[in-house]
Amino acid sequence: MNGVSYPEGFLRVQAALAALGHPHAPVWLEVSARTSQEAADALGIVVGQIAKSVVFRRPADEGADRAETAVLVVTSGDRRVDEKRVAAITGKLGRADAEFVKAATGFSIGGVAPLAHTAPVLTLIDRELFRFDEIWAAAGHPNGVFKLAPADLVRLTGGAPVADVVQRTEGAT
Repeated sequence: MNGVSYPEGFLRVQAALAALGHPHAPVWLEVSARTSQEAADALGIVVGQIAKSVVFRRPADEGADRAETAVLVVTSGDRRVDEKRVAAITGKLGRADAEFVKAATGFSIGGVAPLAHTAPVLTLIDRELFRFDEIWAAAGHPNGVFKLAPADLVRLTGGAPVADVVQRTEGAT
């Protein structure tokens, strides 16, 4: 991509998208897209079209071989995740700090992609993303994003379930 050296996380997402036959390569922005609003501003779209990644920590089930796991909720940038709704689907949840997010996904906060994680992640997709024909998600770095349709998100995540996982607000659909 233009002879520029890109970070490992961005390249990992680029390779995963290509391997999965996704038609849109990731784009490297000149400005940070660490927040949904920054990404929307940089792309000239509404903030709801940003597929933001919110990671939670899920304690291990009793007697499980693994310790805790990551739960990734990919939600619309103009919505807030309702932790109770997510927990009703996944079981007990806790907050994930930056160290846990990096260890569990291979990405730093602000660049967590919905795919190409370094370890298995339980993923849920917010149904609110389906309000849009086109959305944009992080591509492994705060400056990296890629375009997709909400249905592509289901395919790219290996069939992650679509669920009602956001807080209800007046006027929300």
